[in-house]
Amino acid sequence: MSEVKIAAQTRTEFGKGAARRIRRDSKVPGVLYGHGSDPIHLTLPGHDLLLALRTSNVLISLDIDGKSNELAIPKSVQRDPIKGFLEHVDLQLVKRGEKVTVEIPVHTEGELAPGGYLLEHVLNALPVEAEATHIPEAVSVSVEGLEAGASVLAKDITLPSGVTLAVEEDAVVLQVLSAQAEEGAGENEGEEAAEA
Repeated sequence: MSEVKIAAQTRTEFGKGAARRIRRDSKVPGVLYGHGSDPIHLTLPGHDLLLALRTSNVLISLDIDGKSNELAIPKSVQRDPIKGFLEHVDLQLVKRGEKVTVEIPVHTEGELAPGGYLLEHVLNALPVEAEATHIPEAVSVSVEGLEAGASVLAKDITLPSGVTLAVEEDAVVLQVLSAQAEEGAGENEGEEAAEA
């Protein structure tokens, strides 16, 4: 897992007006919390943060006011619903060697069995517990040859060493459905043509 260094400044101004001024300067307001310490309100460089957040569960090394270095992972990211720019970020303080619970993306490999089946992602991300500096970027699952009715459970997914499930082992992650809705529509069209 990559570690991204970002310089941050503590902030003392709060509220909508202060947040707007921060965003006008191409920066993002944020909060760093965790380990029972008081929350630290930060101003972060918008472009650097946006690049860092392209990697899910990125480990961020914060240089706060040039005095202290803290490790953090993103916990909540608020974006503008229309323009997509970052509005606010919540960061969780972590330590090297500490276990954290995060959600990692589930990627699929291979093709379903022939027959027009549909693959449903019941869980788009898999909750896992991992050491803060060794969070996997994603897990891959083979769906090669699966037919309708088949499902992939959380316990069926191979996790990297040191990573454990943070969800029930029998939780359904993926399931294969038959494309009945399309077949039903085709049958109705045939009946209508016969009646005409």
